[in-house]
Amino acid sequence: MTTAESLGIPEHFNAAAHFVDRNVAEGRGAKVAIECGDERVTYLQLQHNVNRAGTALMRLGVRPEERVLLLMLDTPAFAYLFFGAIKIGAVPVPLNTLWKPADYAHVIADSRAAAIVVGPELQPSFDAIPAAGRRSLRHVIAGVDDLLSQGTTTLEADATHRDAPAFWLYSSGSTGAPKGCVHLQHDMAVCAELFGKGILGIRENDRTFSVAKLFFAYGLGNALYFPLSVGATTILWPGPPTPQNVYGVIEKHRPTLFYSVPTGYAMMLAHSERGAAGERGDVDLSSVRLAVSAGESLPAALYERFKQRFGVDVIDGIGSTEALHMFISNRPGAIRPGSSGLIVPGYDARILDDDRNAVSSGEVGNLWISGDSVCDRYWNKHEKTKQTIEGNWIKTGDKYTQDADGFYWYAGRSDDMLKVGGQWVSPIEVEGALVAHPAVLECGVVGCEDKDTLVKPMAFVVLRDAGAATDELAKSLQQFVRERLAEYKRPRWVEFLPELPKTATGKIQRFRLRELAERSNPGGRSTV
Repeated sequence: MTTAESLGIPEHFNAAAHFVDRNVAEGRGAKVAIECGDERVTYLQLQHNVNRAGTALMRLGVRPEERVLLLMLDTPAFAYLFFGAIKIGAVPVPLNTLWKPADYAHVIADSRAAAIVVGPELQPSFDAIPAAGRRSLRHVIAGVDDLLSQGTTTLEADATHRDAPAFWLYSSGSTGAPKGCVHLQHDMAVCAELFGKGILGIRENDRTFSVAKLFFAYGLGNALYFPLSVGATTILWPGPPTPQNVYGVIEKHRPTLFYSVPTGYAMMLAHSERGAAGERGDVDLSSVRLAVSAGESLPAALYERFKQRFGVDVIDGIGSTEALHMFISNRPGAIRPGSSGLIVPGYDARILDDDRNAVSSGEVGNLWISGDSVCDRYWNKHEKTKQTIEGNWIKTGDKYTQDADGFYWYAGRSDDMLKVGGQWVSPIEVEGALVAHPAVLECGVVGCEDKDTLVKPMAFVVLRDAGAATDELAKSLQQFVRERLAEYKRPRWVEFLPELPKTATGKIQRFRLRELAERSNPGGRSTV
């Protein structure tokens, strides 16, 4: 395992100074760091605004290691606040912009944050949080421009230790309640060296565009600290990642590195294939030298279709919020479609059985990872930390096999969690939303593959009145969940059953539901 120390990261290290100030010191002040629509931000302007954000937070009384929540879309202001907080030793916490008010209330209470910065587009979501759910907040910052105007352009970075907390990222737990992964000052630098430079070969003349957003661990690397690690240019897009928008950004800004998730690639292909009849058959991805996929397994057929349509290689891999970015990946010149690739040099991997013994080649086991970007702990989750992180090793919760050539192949989850559009979904949380409907007696949710072999939630529902089962009610239940949970958690298909298969002790037999889902072939039907 490569450590921060062996990479030459000094003991006293501030990530904001490394990713922002260093570029100005090395002569890149006039180079464009961020493009967002028609806005251009140079490295010198980035530094000045980071300093303004940091000094303004200090004037508000934000202290080192206090949490600053960022409920913001992907704009330059996100970078200002993220690195501004880190520069003064505070801890920024990006929030998933797709969550519901109850999720934000949980994180506010769990993190005991001192401040929250709310983008104007997300103000309604914040306003819907009950007053009781905001108690720890001393400051609610709604106007980023007003905040920056209160700061100064000069700021000396706090003398943080490389092992001090730098930022948190919240990951969904097995019950749906997000849990905070505490990341340290050196973690981003480790990922930038091992994956950004080591696998992608990212360089100063690259232009990066990530469909995955900045609140997502994958997107944070893709669109922020990877490009800043080499003085490259990042292209931010705050809007929804529809195929039309994605193609529009690519054609306008001409990225050389493009990042998405398998669902995103499937949507791009579907839109492009419809375009063959004239809508957008002229899509030009010629500027992209390499595409990257993560978040969920990329089916081999989807890789082949994208490669054939656009002539661009897609390297797929696996990472996690806990490890911050990818630790196993395909790479240019070593792509095995359908696999997660090879171990990223600098990380170590083991595949063990339930008794912690190594499995044979080709045998399914539990994936354990060791790497110096793994989070320090889960905040307020002592037992969960001990169950998941043991010394240098973290149990990912994924089932894997490894072939004779060293390539890793995903074989499912060791729990019932689903990866949907690159984000974790707890079946228990979706079931909880469904049973709140007055027509529902009980239900079970499992993952099922769509026509592109990508996993989506499928709900099996037992009604209080079996005679009420109709297509209209199924759609109504989907809408009921949509109003209570993030859109990606909505069941794409709803099937009605007279009863759920259960064990003798009354537990739902999810494997039976998965068998039912496979037999019903929902992937052959359109989703709602």
